[in-house]
Amino acid sequence: MFQLADKTLSSRLLLGTAQYPSLNIMQQSIQASKAEVITVSLRRQSSHLDDSANFWNAIKNMGCHLLPNTAGCRTAKEAITTAHMARDLFNTHWIKLEVIGDDYTLQPHPFELAEASAALIKDGFEVFPYCTEDLILCQRLVDSGCRILMPWGSPIGSGKGLLNPYALSLLRNRLPNITLIVDAGIGKPSHAAAAMELGFDAVLLNTAVSLANHPIVMAGAFRDGVAAGRAAYEAGIMPERNMAAASTSLIDTLFWHQEKTDT
Repeated sequence: MFQLADKTLSSRLLLGTAQYPSLNIMQQSIQASKAEVITVSLRRQSSHLDDSANFWNAIKNMGCHLLPNTAGCRTAKEAITTAHMARDLFNTHWIKLEVIGDDYTLQPHPFELAEASAALIKDGFEVFPYCTEDLILCQRLVDSGCRILMPWGSPIGSGKGLLNPYALSLLRNRLPNITLIVDAGIGKPSHAAAAMELGFDAVLLNTAVSLANHPIVMAGAFRDGVAAGRAAYEAGIMPERNMAAASTSLIDTLFWHQEKTDT
């Protein structure tokens, strides 16, 4: 079981709801993934997913915990306003806080993010900040009251996986009591498994499933990848070595079994 803020979950995979070919495929993909938390945006709505009313009805009927996000916000003020709207609309104090600072990389703005996090925590929100793997920024967010951090693996939608596993591993070691969720850049199930093998608590992704040739099948693959990575971490992964080590012990003296004979 997985404790995420005030919820107890059985899945460590969180899934987005954007860019699916249809509402039906989105629903089946979420079901195949076994995800119990899905993200939704107030500011971005895919026009090809039927009409808005059908989309929101489909989301509500999934029976998942909703994690509204502030995607598209550029300033702390804008993100704070959006977060309050989300709380009123979805009746949840959870918010995935996104404050974008660069249009090319969609990298979060560290100063605006820290300002918005501190303000929203004072307003009673459980803040899930989308951040980079920078240790100083993450520590600042924790000091402001964040119990959950969502560092990227690589830029949003890039599918490049974990570009800086050293920094991610360092976060896990330095922040042992913080829930860490890799968010953004995951492109294939092996990326998700690698994040879980580092000891991260969960993975959040969207594009890798929604834009796959077969989203439902890919959702199941990510479900299995996350589970395998977590199981490997809990089992204890062997340390890397700089030289070979025989897996079968060798002996210097041969021995044999001599049958007893009647004399």
